[in-house]
Amino acid sequence: MAHQPILNVWGGGQLLGFSAFDGETDYDSGLVLRTVADCCGFEIKLPVESGIVLPDAEPPRACMLAGDHFQLECSSGPVRGAFADARHFIIDGECRVYGLNDALQIIRRPGRTVLGVRKGFNESWLDADFDAIFRQRAAWLAKLPQPGLPTDEARRTYWKACSQLKTQLNSPSGCLKHRWTTPDRWPHRKMWLWDSVFHAQGLRRLDPAVARETLEAVFDGQCADGFIPHMASPHEKSDITQPPILGYGIKLMLEQQQSPEFLERLYPKNAAFLNWIFAHRDTDGAGLVEWAIEAHEMCRSGESGMDNSTRFDGATQLDAPDFNAYLASECEIMAEFAALLGRPEEQKLWQERHRKLNHLMNERLWNDAAGLYVDYDLAAGKQSPVLSLAGFLPLISGAPTAEMAEKLVRNLKNPETFGTPFPVPSISFSQPEFYSKDMWRGPVWININTLIARGLDRYGYRDEARQLRSRTMRELEKFYCRYGTFFEFYDDRNECDPPELLRKFRCDPDRSVYHQAFMDYGWSATLYIDLAFTMYS
Repeated sequence: MAHQPILNVWGGGQLLGFSAFDGETDYDSGLVLRTVADCCGFEIKLPVESGIVLPDAEPPRACMLAGDHFQLECSSGPVRGAFADARHFIIDGECRVYGLNDALQIIRRPGRTVLGVRKGFNESWLDADFDAIFRQRAAWLAKLPQPGLPTDEARRTYWKACSQLKTQLNSPSGCLKHRWTTPDRWPHRKMWLWDSVFHAQGLRRLDPAVARETLEAVFDGQCADGFIPHMASPHEKSDITQPPILGYGIKLMLEQQQSPEFLERLYPKNAAFLNWIFAHRDTDGAGLVEWAIEAHEMCRSGESGMDNSTRFDGATQLDAPDFNAYLASECEIMAEFAALLGRPEEQKLWQERHRKLNHLMNERLWNDAAGLYVDYDLAAGKQSPVLSLAGFLPLISGAPTAEMAEKLVRNLKNPETFGTPFPVPSISFSQPEFYSKDMWRGPVWININTLIARGLDRYGYRDEARQLRSRTMRELEKFYCRYGTFFEFYDDRNECDPPELLRKFRCDPDRSVYHQAFMDYGWSATLYIDLAFTMYS
């Protein structure tokens, strides 16, 4: 079972779907499969949850499991599978199929099964050249660049990340006029603002042109007043936004490959978005911005991206260090863009906004005793007591003085606060009253680790940045080799594996898919790709 990308870990929760790298995807009717841990089986998740494809009742003896094709050694013999297109999946070998919904259809002969969507089902795939289709699906992986990763575990994890990223790419559809990415093909399915930037961050290492296209897709959802929704699909948009990091994404794309036309197109669109934030999220007019807070038990501030963070418990308005750091960083980047585009007056405006936001963060949000930036509760008229990883993000905008940055770094290293066995926890170790193993109430998030590492680089703490990146990669490698997947978040204390962590107060996937740590999760994989090139290219 030789295959250059060693995708040889079977486990539950791995997603299979057809990629826009190979052709047109189908948001409404495309097939999505999901592996089952304790047998050689694939649950059908989309277009409807319906049935299971079962090559064997036991897990495979060996496997090559990519995001759109596989090769398994089962007790009954070899079985291969591959997507023919977005609506049809071909299985070469023996298998059983149970519990199909009427929306789906199969056709078969000995040793060959075609599973597909009934509407538009194409029986001719039964006689197709399966070997050719299998080679086509594998060709994208075979041509990818390879960083000089030092261990077998790292190389295996890299190929999984690339395979997973491939399946996250969707075709233009509906209001989305460019190819776009999703955190996962199920259950999220839709496009998220800041997720898309992190996806592009990894994708630029493999295909810069497609990476730029996926950022343009986020602007496809922009409204006339500049607002960009935190979530969009071909058919709908949300009414809140998400962390403003699109300028950061544009800058990363230009660092990878220069494209003046790309910058010309997106600069005014991002300017309109940032102007919308200044106009609508500084609710008290004091100069700092506040996230919209829903105060919903399960998602207290979806706009922040830190949905259920303890920061938002009971709060209604918070001047937030993460929001203002993102915004200040965007202003700094936009000043660079304005200079490149020959717009000196706009450059001065962005520079002044950057300076003012940094000054106000230091004035209102810095807690010297804690050595950390904290939220300021407008209703209570005082700083929040919650010490969260958001307090490190002003490093990316250059707000801290050298003395403040030194205190932040001491905090990162301190085992009594944020120097946990796997850093950086979302809540300080010193605050058990605010901590739990539930999403943003304690565990580690890969996207924030990468941002903090960039902030450390900015202040010359290169050894600390490299150590944080290295520890992040090792954790991702460890759990890929154990479970065959990338998780949404990870335990900061190494006390339990990701599948045991809580999600929105419980770990109970039988009750709801949203009460489990998601597997084959987008930015954990794509940022691993970026980390691999940052560390070892």
